[in-house]
Amino acid sequence: MKTIKELATTKRIELIRFIKFCVVGTLGTLIDFGLLNLFYNLLGWPQVLSNILSTSAAVVNNYTWSRYWVYPETRHQQGGKKFVQFVLVSLIAVALNTTLLRVTDQWIVGERGILSTPVASLALWLSTPHSVLSSNLAKAFATGVVLFWNFFANRIWTFGDVDRVAAPATRG
Repeated sequence: MKTIKELATTKRIELIRFIKFCVVGTLGTLIDFGLLNLFYNLLGWPQVLSNILSTSAAVVNNYTWSRYWVYPETRHQQGGKKFVQFVLVSLIAVALNTTLLRVTDQWIVGERGILSTPVASLALWLSTPHSVLSSNLAKAFATGVVLFWNFFANRIWTFGDVDRVAAPATRG
């Protein structure tokens, strides 16, 4: 049985890891939203294609930062297997994100959604097209839901061995 001190240390390490994960996720989200808006709202590309491309770019960013900063214990390991695991988790995340984005945009906040009236009012107040606001609201919702899938799936499966590997000598 773990002592209280060991438990507190473990919880603290996981809290710090989660905070780092959220920082990495915020950067990835900025990349994701920026590219989605560039491709979809500025260039007029199809929404699903734009979302897949923007999310994929964020995945590469997030893997790199996760491997070297969130889970520095894994720096010395070969990254091929971890990258494949991360990509598989991310492919599920992309599917979840895209599905939630489309459903939320079409049925909830979009021009024919159940919340279309308040979203239209907000869009008018912000001097923003309804479609731009609704796609961003839907993306924010999808991203918030998928955040938890990404953290727990990667913590348990991709980086599940961090408890068994030696911590690096340098601070991360």
